[in-house]
Amino acid sequence: MKKVLLILLVLFLTSIQAFALDIVHNTGAAWGIFSGKTELFFMMTILVVGMILYALFNKESSRDPWFRIPLIMALAGTLGNFYDRVVYGYVRDFLDFTIFTYDYPVFNVADSFLCVGFFLLAVYIIRHDGEQ
Repeated sequence: MKKVLLILLVLFLTSIQAFALDIVHNTGAAWGIFSGKTELFFMMTILVVGMILYALFNKESSRDPWFRIPLIMALAGTLGNFYDRVVYGYVRDFLDFTIFTYDYPVFNVADSFLCVGFFLLAVYIIRHDGEQ
């Protein structure tokens, strides 16, 4: 499994044709959808943070680090983007990749934490489905 991941990482890194730090003011969600819907994002953030905190502190499985770490990553990403929205009125995206010929949408570290955290959480749920 480690060899497969290493091969995939090498393929990914060799496929990056360009990387740049570009500042983008994103008033929407991923790829700028729902642009300007600040109130919606505030409500969604409060809901998501509440659900994550409930899962962290009120679930039997919350003692498992494979459950906690993805939730904490998702919480950190959510709060990072929320901070930007409160302080600046938009999210500051700055990581810009071109992979093969696809110019991937600009994103930030908080977005990465959100995506990786929820992906790992999905893997955990799939692997532990039916155990409880």
